Amino acid sequence: MLHRSIMRRRASSRSAPISCLLGPFVSDSPSSSPSREVFIQGVTLDGRTFRPSDWTERLAGAMSSFRPGGVRKGPAAHIGYSPYCVPNVIHGVKCVVVNEALRELEPMAWDFVMNFARDNRLQVVDACLLPGVESSKP
Repeated sequence: MLHRSIMRRRASSRSAPISCLLGPFVSDSPSSSPSREVFIQGVTLDGRTFRPSDWTERLAGAMSSFRPGGVRKGPAAHIGYSPYCVPNVIHGVKCVVVNEALRELEPMAWDFVMNFARDNRLQVVDACLLPGVESSKP
């Protein structure tokens, strides 16, 4: 189940996918909610599916070097996404889940992902993804 701690909703009120992605409200107090995340959904503000179909992997791949401890080195350096920017599919909607810790780690990277969403008119929701949520990797 995907719980939300929504402070503001940046998407259009006409959009249908939001209601099926988010469950009941939880308290906004910091003690009851894990780190906040922003969900960039693969649905435009006018309700169309965003293309290309691999946009989530491309965006998360571009952010893969922003991780705790810095850039990976060695043979496995190219494998894996940053824990701050992860592609996901939730209830059939492709999303990139961006942890707000990225804003503190690298403000320019945060601006890049948020400007990507704005420039492509993608729906963006502030929420938190709890462990055990029903989702799949793209």
